[in-house]
Formats: sequence, structure tokens, C-alpha cells
Amino acid sequence: MPIKRNSNIVALSKDHHFGLLFCWKITEGIKKNIPLHRIKSYVEFFWKNHLAVHFKEEEELLFDPINDPFCDKAKEDHQIIRKEIEKIMNNEERGKHDYLHLAQLINQHIRFEERVLFPNLELLLSEQKLEEIGRRLAQFHTVYKDDYADEFWIKA
Repeated sequence: MPIKRNSNIVALSKDHHFGLLFCWKITEGIKKNIPLHRIKSYVEFFWKNHLAVHFKEEEELLFDPINDPFCDKAKEDHQIIRKEIEKIMNNEERGKHDYLHLAQLINQHIRFEERVLFPNLELLLSEQKLEEIGRRLAQFHTVYKDDYADEFWIKA
């Protein structure tokens, strides 16, 4: 059953859908023994075209202004994920387990945000603050276009 999300932060939840697809695609690519350089290219594409911006939006709009242990955990998760992506992008010698580990980290992080952090923020923040966040997202947020050309997760 889908989680009901405050309309002002629903754009961030929609981004999470693409994050979960990212994890699934990596896992499928590994299952199909796709050469890792192809998956690496996708990781770099997704990071540069979506995930880096998504992290920045969450941090600036939600995590940094709020003194909350769940926000602190989310920021720590972002740092760990950034480091794992950097390792993949900067090192040709990464193995399948590194890609699966990245997918697992992101999957767990998204589940934490959706099931724990966002519901907590919806209770913690005033409707006025949520509306302000919604206005800022409406102003700057762009919907991710999932148009990566090499669909390695479908065909070898």
C-alpha cells in the first residue's frame, strides 16, 4: 500500500521511485553478467543527472535547517553513498559486490527516508514550513527524465 505523503514534499518521494529503479537496474545488470564498465557508466549518469541534485535539495530544504537525529542520519547516509559512488567512478577495479553494495545502501536509505524520516518531518514541521518547502521545490525542482540509452538491465 503506498504511503500517503504531504503534498509539499511529494516531489522528493517521486524521486525516490527513480532511486529504487536505479537499484533494481544495477542488480539486474549484475544478474545478467553485464560488463561492469556499462553499469559504471549508468552510475555516473544517474549521479550527475539526478542523485547529486536530489541529495542537495533534501539537505538544503529538509536536513540542514532542522535539528533532528533522523536528519543527521540521512545526511550521514548521503555522505556514505557519495563516497561509494566516487569509489566506483574513480576506480576501474571495483567488483560486482561494490555495485550490489551501492544498490543496497541506496535502497535502505530510501526506505528509511520514506518510512521513518519523512513521516517524522511531517509531524515535526508546521504546515507553514511544509508549504514553504513545497514552494521552493516547485521553483527549483526538476522531474528526472529516465532516458539512459544503454538499457543493460533488459538486454545484454
